[in-house]
Amino acid sequence: MQAELEKLLILQDRDQKIRQIGIEIKTLPQQRKNLEAQVAATAASLESLKQRARQLEVDRKKLELDVGTRQSTISRLKTQQYETRKNDEFQAMGHEIERYEKEIVQLEDQELELMEQADKLRAEIATAEKTASAGRDSVNRQLADLEEKTKTLQTQLGELKNERVQLAHNIDEEVMERYERLFASKGDAAVVAVEHGVCTGCHMKVTTATAVHAKSGNEIVSCEQCGRILYVTE
Repeated sequence: MQAELEKLLILQDRDQKIRQIGIEIKTLPQQRKNLEAQVAATAASLESLKQRARQLEVDRKKLELDVGTRQSTISRLKTQQYETRKNDEFQAMGHEIERYEKEIVQLEDQELELMEQADKLRAEIATAEKTASAGRDSVNRQLADLEEKTKTLQTQLGELKNERVQLAHNIDEEVMERYERLFASKGDAAVVAVEHGVCTGCHMKVTTATAVHAKSGNEIVSCEQCGRILYVTE
């Protein structure tokens, strides 16, 4: 049975590696999604800045049109002012002209403020574009690495599974069934060592008789507590 235990330990090593690689492969799609989400978030942030810039330009042009409208009105009022012969009409139109001129000053101040905001925003956009470009390059490299890692892990997994098939053929069928049930249910190891009279699987003390039988290696011995197959290291 000692030889059978050694075979089980080798098989278990391969099964643990297969399980670990399988877990790692399952995480790869999420890693890919996270990287793609980074690019999308950066692109969205950049687009938000550009949208603000476009809106500023729309607002500035509206102010420009409003200024133009008032300038046209002032020109019309001045023409009418010199055509009228009534003093009260002349003065009333003069007041209107003054009001429109004040509005033009206010509008031009607003336009100037928008232009300053636009200049700052252009600088932000330039910086954001560089950041986005560098981020895309970084993510593309990481995605390529992930793709390569996926291929490597798939190759390793295939090789381990093939090796496992060969190892399983050389193990007694009943022992194999027992091992596979344990490995599936315990989630970590089906074959564990006894150290200082304690099962290293469940960390409970085994009986002296169990420890002696496990040490002899003449039979498959199980832990009374967890059912794992036991062996004793020399």
